[in-house]
Amino acid sequence: MKKIIILGLSVALLGGLAGCNSDSDDLNSSNSSSSTSEKTSQTSKSQASNETNTNFKVSVEDAIKAYQEAYPDSDITSIDLETSFGSYLYKIEGVDDNKEYEVRVNADTKEVSKEREEELDMEDKEGVKRKEDKLDLENLLSIEKVSDIATKHVGAGKATDWSLDKDLGTTYWEVKVMDGQKETEVKVDAQSGDILESETDD
Repeated sequence: MKKIIILGLSVALLGGLAGCNSDSDDLNSSNSSSSTSEKTSQTSKSQASNETNTNFKVSVEDAIKAYQEAYPDSDITSIDLETSFGSYLYKIEGVDDNKEYEVRVNADTKEVSKEREEELDMEDKEGVKRKEDKLDLENLLSIEKVSDIATKHVGAGKATDWSLDKDLGTTYWEVKVMDGQKETEVKVDAQSGDILESETDD
């Protein structure tokens, strides 16, 4: 009788140990699957952070219209889209025959603020600066499109800053692409999308 009880206890004990072991296996497999899912989510987060954020509520066309409503009888000479205190702003400069202007447009809220209005120097008056620096705003490539062109040209990274400017009669986008610590500035023809120049600063 004692042998049967001992044998029964031994079987119960072994069964209990086996049950604990399978529990710990389950725990291990659930831990490894949760760490795998954490790794996957971290990978997707890092991939997302590597993608260019060009999803601005206010397009460059909207920002141009906002400037033109503020100063209807002037021409735009430069547009910058850059981050300031965590939000993106369009900084738009323009001129008429006698004055130069600067307007800022929030890229999310479309809030417009007039920053500067001042007299031109004598040599720039009477339409001189206006004629020299006026940007060609016809058939302008979007921020999304030039970002795509610039990042593909660099091969990696994300676009972080954009400037619309003019040189030798050509209106171009200058796109800053950041890849880790490597910064590349790519000049893209604002109408054709051709790469005009590329400069990397490690």
